[in-house]
Amino acid sequence: MNHDLVSLAAIFSQLSLLAFGGGNTILPEMQRQVVEVHQWMSKADFSALFALAQAAPGPNMMVVTLVGWHVAGWPGVLVSSAAKFGPSSLVTIAAMHAWERFKTRPWRRFVQAGLVPMTAGLVAASASLIAQASDRNWTLGAITAGVAVLAYKSRLHPLWLLAAGSVIGLLALGWS
Repeated sequence: MNHDLVSLAAIFSQLSLLAFGGGNTILPEMQRQVVEVHQWMSKADFSALFALAQAAPGPNMMVVTLVGWHVAGWPGVLVSSAAKFGPSSLVTIAAMHAWERFKTRPWRRFVQAGLVPMTAGLVAASASLIAQASDRNWTLGAITAGVAVLAYKSRLHPLWLLAAGSVIGLLALGWS
């Protein structure tokens, strides 16, 4: 069996079980595995695949499928997608059953309160990682900061923010 396929299965099945609070919480570890450990691509390439996945319709973790494609073509797509979405789906089904079973217990409120800041921190770490890989100069950093502030302060749809950031980048940096 192809070593890369085994590695993709191992990485994404582990990450599947760590993606607590959403798929973006595992981006730092995904990037570390794909870029530093296995050296399948550069940080910039990973960031570009992440941006492409975010712009495409569908689940926000399409980057997993794109990484699989980059590493091993169609077999990589199948292995990485099944490994990422299979284990977490099974755990989610079991957790939802337990969550419903214990819906009247007072500890549920405390668990939910503790999960919110943990998830926010993991998402912030992911955003920082992608920004560092993408912002190769101060102009790109300023665009990222401006779009982040707009996303936080307004109710603009993310696609409008993506389009605005793209246009500003083209105007500021040219077509090259």
